Amino acid sequence: MESIEDTRIPQNNLILQTPGIKYNGVPSRLERLLRERELRKSSRSLYANEGIRDGYRDSDVSVNGIELCLSDGDKRTRDEELIEGLVAAKTLSDGSERLDGRPQKQRLLVVANRLPVSAVRKGEDSWALEVSVGGLVRALLGVNEFEANWIGWAGVNVSDEIGQRSLTEALAEKRCIPVFLDQETVHQYYNGYCNNILWPLFHYLPLPQEDRLATTRSFQSQFAAYKKANQMFADVINEHYQEGDVVWCHDYHLMFLPKCLKEYNSKMKVGWFLHTPFPSSEIHRTLPSRSELLRAVLAADLVGFHTYDYARHFVSACTRILGLEGTPEGVEDQGKLTRVAAFPIGIDSDRFIRALELSPVKHHIKELQERFAGRKVMLGVDRLDMIKGIPQKILAFEKFLEENPDWRDKVVLLQIAVPTRTDVPEYQKLTCQVHEIVGRINGRFGTLTAVPIHHLDRSLDFNALCAIYAVTVVALVTSLRDGMNLVSYEFVACQASKKGVLILSEFAGAAQSLGAGAILVNPWNVTELASSIVYALTMSAHEREKRHHHNFMHVTTHTSQEWAETFVSELNDTVVEAQLRTRQIPPQLPTKLAIERYLRSNNRLLILGFNATLTEPVDAQGRRIDQLKEMELKLHPDLKEPLRKLCNDPKTTVVVLSGSDRNVLDENFGEYRMWLAAEHGMFLRQTEGNWMTTMPENLNMDWADSVKHVFEYFTERTPRSHFELRETSLVWNYKYTDIEFGRLQSKDLLQHLWTGPISNASVDVVQGSRSVEVRAVGVTKGAAIDRILGEIVHNNDVKAPIDYVLCIGHFLPKDEDIYSFFEPELPLGQAATTRTKIANHLNRNTSNHSAGKSGHWAVSYKVSQQASTLDKKAGSNENGNWWSMMRDRMTVHEGSSVLDLKADNYFSCAVGRKCSTSRYLLGSSADVVSLLKELAYCSSYRAASSYK
Repeated sequence: MESIEDTRIPQNNLILQTPGIKYNGVPSRLERLLRERELRKSSRSLYANEGIRDGYRDSDVSVNGIELCLSDGDKRTRDEELIEGLVAAKTLSDGSERLDGRPQKQRLLVVANRLPVSAVRKGEDSWALEVSVGGLVRALLGVNEFEANWIGWAGVNVSDEIGQRSLTEALAEKRCIPVFLDQETVHQYYNGYCNNILWPLFHYLPLPQEDRLATTRSFQSQFAAYKKANQMFADVINEHYQEGDVVWCHDYHLMFLPKCLKEYNSKMKVGWFLHTPFPSSEIHRTLPSRSELLRAVLAADLVGFHTYDYARHFVSACTRILGLEGTPEGVEDQGKLTRVAAFPIGIDSDRFIRALELSPVKHHIKELQERFAGRKVMLGVDRLDMIKGIPQKILAFEKFLEENPDWRDKVVLLQIAVPTRTDVPEYQKLTCQVHEIVGRINGRFGTLTAVPIHHLDRSLDFNALCAIYAVTVVALVTSLRDGMNLVSYEFVACQASKKGVLILSEFAGAAQSLGAGAILVNPWNVTELASSIVYALTMSAHEREKRHHHNFMHVTTHTSQEWAETFVSELNDTVVEAQLRTRQIPPQLPTKLAIERYLRSNNRLLILGFNATLTEPVDAQGRRIDQLKEMELKLHPDLKEPLRKLCNDPKTTVVVLSGSDRNVLDENFGEYRMWLAAEHGMFLRQTEGNWMTTMPENLNMDWADSVKHVFEYFTERTPRSHFELRETSLVWNYKYTDIEFGRLQSKDLLQHLWTGPISNASVDVVQGSRSVEVRAVGVTKGAAIDRILGEIVHNNDVKAPIDYVLCIGHFLPKDEDIYSFFEPELPLGQAATTRTKIANHLNRNTSNHSAGKSGHWAVSYKVSQQASTLDKKAGSNENGNWWSMMRDRMTVHEGSSVLDLKADNYFSCAVGRKCSTSRYLLGSSADVVSLLKELAYCSSYRAASSYK
């Protein structure tokens, strides 16, 4: 049956997934990216010479996404200058070139939950704007190849029309476009679903316990608000979108946005980047809305993460939860590939390096050196958050002091903890816990003149922060789970003279890039962390320099600007590659044309697959897949009456051609007047008659017993797998098993087969996405169709040449030779060659073939246009007499000779399989139901009209 035909990477598309190979003369993806990289370097040099980046200074920054304080005197000018770094990129809105002759820049719509500008209302139509300079803003300030525009929530509730209009105008000067969210939506969407559900889950914190029914209802209302907010973002983007724009969506707040955007415009270039970790599939699957969110993200062209681990977790979630195919390039769903890749973010390292030469920073450094003279400075800079591991860090420092009394007067730990979400009880509890530990340690190891820990519950300005980085000997980053953590990058950038040591949690994303030069630790292991502190403090100067050099080279080359340029460049290239892939995807079936041609024809042949074509969807209401129900194939209930009408039409012959066995077809179609072809056409009967075999009479099935034993063995070893024993083939199906384990078992099974039972047997091994089928040679639908047509003619079931063929199915690539068999547009020689190949494949091991009661096959592939050689002036009676003589003279199975098929009257259609050799596509069995319903209705209506 076709249950083994789910999803598969087509061979004809593999070349497009190979980075180093050209496709039809088109440069490979690797060549395109390298060329784009060189162009970026040239462009960067050009803009640097023009002084485009001269406009921004170095007086404030954010630590790992935390807004730091600006002095009152600097705020106004700094705000203007930072945004002007983006405004300077403005180009003409029309035409492909600017006035200076250079190409117009591509517009980049950066979409984030919050705009980089905070708004404070001063009057009915006046606003004060304050820039919040985060890492994303700084990343895009140095990107000169794109014209960046920001879209997001301004952080303020504006319900009146005057306020919205005036704020929009004020933000337009900063290249910002506001999304107006009402207070209730913000509460449910941002404070609720984003911060209480997604953020904890993505950091491996459990979901809130549903101890009350109200909690369950709140989950549902929060998710509804989340989708509503994402739709509101999409509405604003669509309003400002121009053809050719790149839309870059950011973070877990906007996971639904790619889907909303693609529904507006399927050709829109959409990228999505996650700034937090993505959890393993075992964690993500606990989320009630897991599938919806994954499918929404997969609507994007490119999905980016900080590390390969996060990307791998995402692909694993898509394969395990959605049942899709994971590839080295990303996730494939019926031919549509969503690229998934790692893009580690960086910092503007030059800014930190230059800051060390500023007078204010040098002054701060001198003060700190005097303040902590004779003591080595250890530093921690974190948000006061559960995932930052601040208690573990301080407890490890306590253990270090306890075990190393000689160091008590020689070290000091500066812990900067920036408050966040101070109104949330869990954060208030964490604050109290940290203060309690710090107080206990200072009371235990401190003196009247010095304490071992200096704890600050506030942020620092940029100059003070750089000075602290510069005097630090050991930096401690002990995150329990962190997307990247740029504090480690900032520390390395400021350590040109000290060559300080970085102790870095292995659970921070930065461990993937700075792990070679840092000391990696498990922050939960307090003993290991304390030992690492000792090792860092006593490390030799030579080792410190080597470690620092490695990390410094990475930080200065993998900058935030390079990160942004690389992502957008990859996104553009992904769209190019998708267009190449799309050329191989057939168009959707033109339903109206197919019905119109059907009604105009005189003798029609409908060839229909069964599974995933005519079957009832078992998960139509979004329920979990039920293995027992799905294995029990049932005809879609909505097809019973339309199918009956089509079968009763004297001008229409219906054939159900399936891989299923005879009992399944009898059970579902026994009541209809049609032809049934079971086991890929090896068994045939008219529903009013008995089953006959179309198998070659010398077909060798001696291999079947040994293959059965192998399948039984692997079925016992693989939970939820099963195998089907048929008369011409055996199928082992692992669709419902754990996907990774199933793949491993299938590889092992194939190895057992090739080295044992089928090593010298005449068989074909057909691999589905989650199945293995062993067939006798020649068992394909294309090989069987000519014999089936001949048998239909022999039974006087065709009264005139067939002038219309509709072939619909969810067939394996192995069986898609049926599409080329009917293809009238093949050149005359090529059509004959195609059919001859089928015949040769059939006759590989036998020359005599049996067809039930009939004698020998006489395989004679005549030209399909044979009937068209009739005298065009002959009347209908003469044509009828010709057909009667042809049918009498025809040998039993010259099936192709019954065709008088022109290109306009042939419709081959793959169901739910975009990579196909068919002419057209239908999305699912629901589309098949709609088509057959309409065919039946139009046919019945026309017949009734003719009768009247």
